[in-house]
Amino acid sequence: MTRRFAGGRLVIASHNAGKVREIGDLLAPFGAKVISAGELGLGEPEETEETFAGNARIKAHAAARGAGLPALSDDSGLSVAALGGDPGVRTADWAETEGGRDFRVGMERVWSALGDTAANPPFAAHFTCALCLAWPDGADAVFEGEVHGTLVWPPRGERGFGYDPMFLPEGERETFGEMEPARKHAMSHRARAFAALVAGCFGG
Repeated sequence: MTRRFAGGRLVIASHNAGKVREIGDLLAPFGAKVISAGELGLGEPEETEETFAGNARIKAHAAARGAGLPALSDDSGLSVAALGGDPGVRTADWAETEGGRDFRVGMERVWSALGDTAANPPFAAHFTCALCLAWPDGADAVFEGEVHGTLVWPPRGERGFGYDPMFLPEGERETFGEMEPARKHAMSHRARAFAALVAGCFGG
């Protein structure tokens, strides 16, 4: 049986203030008082696994051990069928430049890589989000969510982040970059993983 979160302090294994605030708001009804790994001075561990769940586990367990508190991590990315699942767990790496992370560059690299294949559009793709809730004693629970769609070019929309402007969810006419945030959040890979997390560890 999955262990339940008992309330109190919860470390978010992220140095992204916006993500920490968003998760904190979502978990506030369940008695979680969130604090970020960055606020606690915890480092960012190297992500060496080949799966989203594996890398989420690395981050959650490092934060849980470092803080002596339960910790929640998120690992997510874009997988493209015609690219054999790439960029996958290296999604952020494809956006790295000398000046830092630039997802416009990342999108251009994905589209260029598709041009080097024999594949024809529509290009099937999906986003995956893996959430791991870990405890200092080594116990954990992992929940995953996916959203499927196709890639478009040129990218459309200024909303969202990352590769959202080139991702068109199944059955939709707007990319994640064009959608109202509330609409995107209702169907996104992160929303689906989060619903599973709440049902497994926070609800009831």
